[in-house]
Amino acid sequence: DALPISMLLACIPMLMDTGGNAGNQASVTIIRGLSLGEIEFSDLPRVIWKELRISVLAGATLAVINFAKMMLMYVIVYSGPQFFNHQLGSYILVAITVSLALMCAVLLAKFIGCSLPILAKKLGFDPAVMAGPFITTIVDVTSLLLLFGLALLGAPTLLDLFRKRRKEGGPDNGDSNGGSRGFLERWKKL
Repeated sequence: DALPISMLLACIPMLMDTGGNAGNQASVTIIRGLSLGEIEFSDLPRVIWKELRISVLAGATLAVINFAKMMLMYVIVYSGPQFFNHQLGSYILVAITVSLALMCAVLLAKFIGCSLPILAKKLGFDPAVMAGPFITTIVDVTSLLLLFGLALLGAPTLLDLFRKRRKEGGPDNGDSNGGSRGFLERWKKL
């Protein structure tokens, strides 16, 4: 069944946008501090430590909310008699994967967003010009790598769940409880 893959693909815009927003927020704060002379290159470890603490709180909060949202979507989509016949285990794994990727993306985006402007100024570049496009590009690429890397780590578990469901004659095996063949059979009866 293509449900876990489609769920991963549906979460890409949210993941990339969240990472981009977190990175740009961090860079704007740092660029302001640089322009006012409140932050110097020697402050980099202190700035990174502060942003790391903020990103852990923000990332964990967003991950918990995202997991709850994905599980609520599962309940809405599969409410009814076949609720537990669908791929609940694989859905939970995908929700965990996306939530972990979201948390990691926020951590990475805040790190890049706070360090890149300071490094740009140290190298003699304008931090305001350099920060936006570079942060967005780096965070978008790394967010995708994180999502699909974590998905590949969980892939053996997902494959085991699919194999188990097929041996049991579950919904993805085309029985009347669900799956594409089950859906087509019900559609023909209408």
